[in-house]
Amino acid sequence: MTMVTMGEGAHEAAPPRVAPETAPSSDCSIIARGLTKRFRGGQVAVDDLHLAVPRGSVFGFLGPNGSGKTTTIRMLLGLTQPTSGGCEVLGRPMPAGLADALPRVGALVEGPAFYPYLSGEANLRRYDAADPTSDPRTVTARVGAALDRVGLAAAAGKRYRAYSLGMRQRLAIAAALLGPRELLVLDEPTNGLDPQGTREVRSLIKDVAADGTTVFVSSHLLGEVEQMCTHVGVMRTGRLVAQGPIAELRAGHAPRVRVETPHTAQAASLLGRLGLTDVRTAMEEVTAELGDHTPEGICADLVADGVAVRGFAVVRPSLEEVFVGLTGEGFDVNA
Repeated sequence: MTMVTMGEGAHEAAPPRVAPETAPSSDCSIIARGLTKRFRGGQVAVDDLHLAVPRGSVFGFLGPNGSGKTTTIRMLLGLTQPTSGGCEVLGRPMPAGLADALPRVGALVEGPAFYPYLSGEANLRRYDAADPTSDPRTVTARVGAALDRVGLAAAAGKRYRAYSLGMRQRLAIAAALLGPRELLVLDEPTNGLDPQGTREVRSLIKDVAADGTTVFVSSHLLGEVEQMCTHVGVMRTGRLVAQGPIAELRAGHAPRVRVETPHTAQAASLLGRLGLTDVRTAMEEVTAELGDHTPEGICADLVADGVAVRGFAVVRPSLEEVFVGLTGEGFDVNA
């Protein structure tokens, strides 16, 4: 496995007792059961995490900065030991199954690190040489294929220091793809990129997933997760508060009626009298939970009450509203 890592920045507690081994699931690339990480001093970074990442999915591991995402990834990859609980990666219990699972995993953790005066191709060759499972007889073909896959074949001979931020992130992903991978783990892959670099990385992730690789993407950027992921897990202060397909998370929240009108106070009063809940007013707009009411009935009552209705719609909460409601914290919506 190719990984780019940095120090965790905290002292680890004593090694844990290994959790009882459980049968692997063929339907999931990652499974965590009760995964917990507690540092010396009592700080709990991850608390009783139960996670299931379906094979073939693009799974967005979403949460504000400091919510425990990177610590979770480090435990999944064997970079740090859990205090309690256990996990499986590609059907192998960790850390006992490291030797079998990790050659099938590509990972980028906490940012790329390359030699600035070497070319992209030379950097990849050095990464490959450090992997005891790689075959030196095929390195030229594999490095060329990896560079081509991330769109850097034309820049293979260019020094890394001259790469843009987007190119550097793509080179890091190329390093994670030097061999065939069943799982790709990316920690904040678009962090710090400009819009063009973000689009490049997002397109690459979609292409990798289209080939059947499971992609696990940690991010605090809601807009990125929404555009490229099929499933999400939502973290808050070390705990997983929701997980599942994005469409199901949206469907699990009540639809709202939205009225565009210059008579906001009058409309809000009527919606309250009709029994609608969570009535909110904004600039020439009133919203409320629809509940068991019919949209056509509400619209007719508004008109009958003399409310000038300029627009009327039934909407489900945006993904941003769903996640902020789950975490109680804001997210960066765009890169």
